[in-house]
Amino acid sequence: MSGHHDHCHDHGCSAPVADSPRYRRVLWAALLVNAAMFVVEVAGGLSSGSVSLLADALDFAGDAANYGISLAVLGMALAWRSRAAVVKALSMGAFGVLVLGRAAWAALGGVPPEPVTMGVVAVLALAANVGVAWMLYAFREGDANMRSVWLCSRNDAIGNVAVMGAALGVFGTGTVWPDVLVAAVMALLALSATVTVLRLARRELADDAARQQLPARQK
Repeated sequence: MSGHHDHCHDHGCSAPVADSPRYRRVLWAALLVNAAMFVVEVAGGLSSGSVSLLADALDFAGDAANYGISLAVLGMALAWRSRAAVVKALSMGAFGVLVLGRAAWAALGGVPPEPVTMGVVAVLALAANVGVAWMLYAFREGDANMRSVWLCSRNDAIGNVAVMGAALGVFGTGTVWPDVLVAAVMALLALSATVTVLRLARRELADDAARQQLPARQK
């Protein structure tokens, strides 16, 4: 759920990926599935009152952005990939802060979410991630970029299982705490990944700027 985003933001930029129409189609399918599940989880989170569903929606949004960046900047210069990563990281960070605020509000209010909706949406999310991982499975032995895409999808299932656990916890205890705790952990992991991606992007942009200035100095 977490720091796997920090090594995923730059995937899909190698030549073998660009040369594979089939891989491009799989990336498009993965993007559409993740974008759709982001909408479903936000709707489910708001209707059930579950903040852990909203936190898991953050993960789908991050992955959709990852796949979109992979497709949009294939073959582009490193600086453009880094700038795209900054935009994605800032968006993830903003959503993470909102989820934390919502979790705090839910904890103060003490109204438990509706566990059946939580569980159903979490199962749908798990099925979506398993489907994407299955599509990407054929490319798992490719270069590091291709492998990281598959690992991202596989690891996301952990977040879905955590939300299912929170739904069971809410159902069993009748309290808001299982939902709030899972949401807080997931939001904090997303914020941690945001910081990591921003640091990496800043370093890449600085290195790129230094390389651009090098010929001028040599002249």
